[in-house]
Amino acid sequence: MAEAYIFDAVRTPRGKGKVDGSLHQVQPITLLTTLLGAIKERNHIEDTSVIDDVITGVVSPVGEQGAVIARTAVLEAGFSDTITGTQMNRFCASGLESFNTAAAHVKAGMYDMVIAGGVESMSRVPMGSDGGALFTSPEIVAKHKVVPQGISADLIATLYGFSREEADKFAVESQKRAAAARKSGKFNKSIIAIKDILGNVILDFDEFIREETTMETLAQLKPSFEMMGQMGGLNALALQRYPQLEKINHIHHAGNSSGIVDGAALLLIGSKEAGERLGLKPRAKVHSWATVGADPTIMLTAPAPSTKKLLKRNGMNISDIDLFEVNEAFAVVPMLYMQELGVDHSQVNVNGGSIALGHPLGATGAIILGTLLDELERQDKNLGLATLCVGGGMGVSTIIERV
Repeated sequence: MAEAYIFDAVRTPRGKGKVDGSLHQVQPITLLTTLLGAIKERNHIEDTSVIDDVITGVVSPVGEQGAVIARTAVLEAGFSDTITGTQMNRFCASGLESFNTAAAHVKAGMYDMVIAGGVESMSRVPMGSDGGALFTSPEIVAKHKVVPQGISADLIATLYGFSREEADKFAVESQKRAAAARKSGKFNKSIIAIKDILGNVILDFDEFIREETTMETLAQLKPSFEMMGQMGGLNALALQRYPQLEKINHIHHAGNSSGIVDGAALLLIGSKEAGERLGLKPRAKVHSWATVGADPTIMLTAPAPSTKKLLKRNGMNISDIDLFEVNEAFAVVPMLYMQELGVDHSQVNVNGGSIALGHPLGATGAIILGTLLDELERQDKNLGLATLCVGGGMGVSTIIERV
């Protein structure tokens, strides 16, 4: 089997996912075409027909993000008509799933060079715009005890004994790390500025970070999912699955949950031979990946099991991994991950995570993989692992290895 290598990783800044966010007036197709252009320019790819496919993750593939946005981006970016495009949806792990799929094609010898990543303009195509029976069908929701992710996160907190104070402390640290990383330019290697048609910069930094966040400011926020759980009967639905609990302790709020933002990310992946033909130096090898399913009610617990499955398959231990990127969908997700696997926080999300930076659903998996690669190079480390919890009760973990 051939090896798959990462040659480049780029992303947009993350803009606030509201009407007052800097990227609200920018269509998602523009986010992708900007990144495609950057990959072409940064890697001096004169003949784009060397690219076999463009694969993008999109969690709400409707409206401006529908109609196979990857193929539209290929055409709009002026790339060769011979390049195909497709979109994938594994909820929050869509960007990482696109990357893994691209790597699989290269490892199988079916593709020589491919671009993969994801996009989500949450201010223009709101979360849940695509509907879906898993969350909208009363029969399916009742049968499988499916509740909103925020209630699932609070359920984890209750079941595993995580307090509001612990979650807030984690959130404050995420903000501090992200603010320090932005200030020191740690994101500059991968960020591609978004510009208007006149070439003026619209956004060239992650604008969601709230570096003024403290334990005191977070303490003023009310739990976001308490009323929903009580008034909507969703707590009772979840407790049918977990009858050992008397009630759900609601600890999550806007300050210790991932932020709604707009953003995109792409990676250039290919075989060693294809890279050599283009004069490209590989930055990392795609080591391996694994997926696993979990209970759809608690939903967010699968990162650790997917990591264990991946490590076991490769005869590895958790101590073999130098750095981790664990998506901060809610504070308890990485907290539970570190507890279950015995990983120190000094190795996890060293430049902050989605609580501070935001979580552009279809793009996040690709973003954190690029961030992981940059940090491995910065620290001169070898192995990195990226993982995300996934709606419906799934988890995905991927290991990359510097070369």
